[in-house]
Amino acid sequence: MATSCQTIEQIKDPAAKQAIARKILEGLRDWFEVDESREKYISDCAEWTFLAAKEKDECSGFLCLKETGKDTVEIAVMGVKKEFHRKGLGRKLFEAAKKIATEKGYSFMQVKTVQMGVYPDYDITNHFYLSCGFKELEVFKEIWGEENPCQIYIMYLK
Repeated sequence: MATSCQTIEQIKDPAAKQAIARKILEGLRDWFEVDESREKYISDCAEWTFLAAKEKDECSGFLCLKETGKDTVEIAVMGVKKEFHRKGLGRKLFEAAKKIATEKGYSFMQVKTVQMGVYPDYDITNHFYLSCGFKELEVFKEIWGEENPCQIYIMYLK
């Protein structure tokens, strides 16, 4: 598996977080195609808990956690370079994030994605989150519009 040499590291420096996010997200335009949204993730990640998957000094993926309530943390954005898809790196990032969220005392973790059945690329994402143990909470058409119904998944951490 290609992730054997990958280490997960928490990045603290805001500029480093943004540089990593930019490099990864700009290579994932199939999922992050709206420039304004992508730029907002890059900007906002400077303030979030940021985990990077690294091999030597090269980043191959990242995951950001943001607090959405005193008991809840959200996977706000996650990106893994295409050549590392389906090789366990996303799961490794998720497991590290889950450990941090649990250690910080959060009761729930949530994630938002496009509802299953709307786009094949997002169905892969949905299956990933379900395989991690997330459960369907609710779908909101008002968040991203009728054409992109927002599926919210949640996980109990305790």
